[in-house]
Amino acid sequence: MNLSTGGRAALAGLLLLALGACSGDDEQSSVFSIKPKECFLAPAEVEAQIADLDEVDCQEAHDHEAYAVVPYLLPGEEEPSDEYPGDDTLTKFADGTCAEQYRGYVGVDYLDSELFFTYLLPSPRSWQEDDRSVVCLVTAAGRKLEGSVKGTKQ
Repeated sequence: MNLSTGGRAALAGLLLLALGACSGDDEQSSVFSIKPKECFLAPAEVEAQIADLDEVDCQEAHDHEAYAVVPYLLPGEEEPSDEYPGDDTLTKFADGTCAEQYRGYVGVDYLDSELFFTYLLPSPRSWQEDDRSVVCLVTAAGRKLEGSVKGTKQ
């Protein structure tokens, strides 16, 4: 999957990825099996494509918290197309979808939040392996998240 940033999160996401640290005690989780309410450390090195993240308990300090996993579908589609839609199309979809899903998880509209969102997009390669979902993640600028952000209205 490709790691991308959305909305106000562009600088924050890159900053957190650049500053993220990994611990040997954390469990590696495949980006293809992420579910909402799971928390992760940022990768130690910024990479265009990632397959695993270090999952931690949300009560521990963390960089990202998954809040939505949304399949990419064109209007009227019941199943995603076999044809890769392209990075620009997926980025536009993720920007809109992650912003829409934000309030339902954090409890406040994204534009009124002190937090940011970023997302994981399917890559052309992962699309060929039936990866069709965008993973939306909450993050903070220059600091770790402490505890789950679900319903906090931050």
